[in-house]
Parts: sequence; C-alpha cells; structure tokens
Amino acid sequence: MSISLPSTGTLAIGGKTVHRLGYGAMSLTGPGVWGPPADRDAAVRVLRRVVELGVNFIDTADSYGPYVNEELIREALHPYPEGLLIATKAGFVRTGPSQWHPVGRPEYLRQEVEMSLRRLGVERLDLLQLHRIDPRVPLEDQVGELGALRDEGKIAEIGLSEVSVEELERARRVTGIVSVQNRYNLTNRFSEPVLDHCTEQGIVFIPYSPVAKGALTGPGSPVEHVAKALGATPSQVSLAWLLARSPMVLPIPGTSSIVHLEENLGASTVGLTAEQLSELG
Repeated sequence: MSISLPSTGTLAIGGKTVHRLGYGAMSLTGPGVWGPPADRDAAVRVLRRVVELGVNFIDTADSYGPYVNEELIREALHPYPEGLLIATKAGFVRTGPSQWHPVGRPEYLRQEVEMSLRRLGVERLDLLQLHRIDPRVPLEDQVGELGALRDEGKIAEIGLSEVSVEELERARRVTGIVSVQNRYNLTNRFSEPVLDHCTEQGIVFIPYSPVAKGALTGPGSPVEHVAKALGATPSQVSLAWLLARSPMVLPIPGTSSIVHLEENLGASTVGLTAEQLSELG
C-alpha cells in the first residue's frame, strides 16, 4: 500500500510540526477502555508500525486503562523518535469499565500531570488537554492550573476536549489554548460551530470518533458509493472528508489492527472532487 502522509499537510503544535493524520491509541486497552489490551505484544507492534508509517501525532489519556495506554506507549516507543508529538489528557476519573467521571480540581490535575510525565518518561508533556470540564469547579481554576504547569515547564501546550465555543473563549481569556478535541464526523456534526470557530482562530481541531466507531465503514455506509467510485474504502473516504473540511482538522483514527491502521492512513492518498464533497455535504 502506498501511503503519503505529507499530502495531508501539516500543523504546528508546541514547536513541533505534525502531519494532519494522527493515531488515537485508546483502542489499545481492554473492553470498556479498562485494563490492558488482550494481546500486549500485538499492541506494541501496532504502535511501532504507526511511527514506521510516518505518523508523528499520537493521542492518549491518563484515563485510558486507566494509565495502561501511556505505559504501553512508553514501552513501545521510548526513547521517542525526534518530532513525535504525544498528546495526553487529564480530568477524568475511572471507577470501572465504561465509567467516566470528570474531576477538575487543580490539585488533582497537577497530580495527574506529574504522573503522566512519569509514565511517559518525559520531562515535559507536548500537549495536555483537559479531558472534560468539571462542572463543580470553575473553568478558570481548571485551565488556570494547567497554565501554571505550563509556566513551570511541565506542559508545552494546552488543549480542551468536548467544549462549546463559549467555553473555549472563556478558557482563552485565562490562558493560551492550541487545540480542541470534540466528537465530529460526517454523520455527527454537532460540533460544527466549534470547528468553524477553531478554523477562524487558527486552533487545531482534533475530531475523535472520526469514522463513528465503525458506523461509517460498514454495509450501507453513507460514503459507500463514493468509495466505490474512487476505489477506496469507506473509512478512507470518511477521513478524507474530514481532511478536506478544514486545514485545522487533525483526525486521529484508532485501531488495534495493523491492517486497519494501514487502511486508515491510506486516506492520505484519497482526493475527493468538489462534486463528491458537495454530495457528502
């Protein structure tokens, strides 16, 4: 398979330049994003193949496992290749499989940043995203603590996840924000106003669930006819649509399969015509 990530374009984050097609590592955990992957050696091979194929943006979080995902990334890739950007997140507590609880107390966020530094084996986190805003804690206190950690040299850049335009702007009044990670794909466009705002402001927009957890890749997919016309797969068309949507978009498709990984990255070679983009909407 011919893969040409440079054709996706690049984005600058925290002094590093990344290709606009990354990898979401959440899949490399157990059921319910809880515990280790069923085959740890296979997960290590996937991560190493990610880097071999030229991907230099990997998304993770302290809550994936919890902790398992960050430890796995270190096992597979440390010492990290020059130019690799690992984005992690803090602000979710796990109490069991598929259970997520936002915790944004400043002292908790500080603790998790310190632990992520240790697990990943780095002195500074390239990008730390607030995983969710804790409604019980003033937003200004949450991002303010992350700003303090950046001033201390423990974080290079700060991002947010699952926020509205209003929340993003409130956070930006406290500290610099370089990225937003919201759910967004061809069939779920609830975050379209946020994407448009990020595009206008030059903020990286990281759409998670870019192929709608497989809903865009199965039989009857709304992109199936376009995929057939292009000789591509539905997942490749779905990702190519995201790449065409805005120059600030950085999709992070995740998989535990090297075959699917290579298929997803093949989206970098799929060129949608203006007519096809109009048809997909």
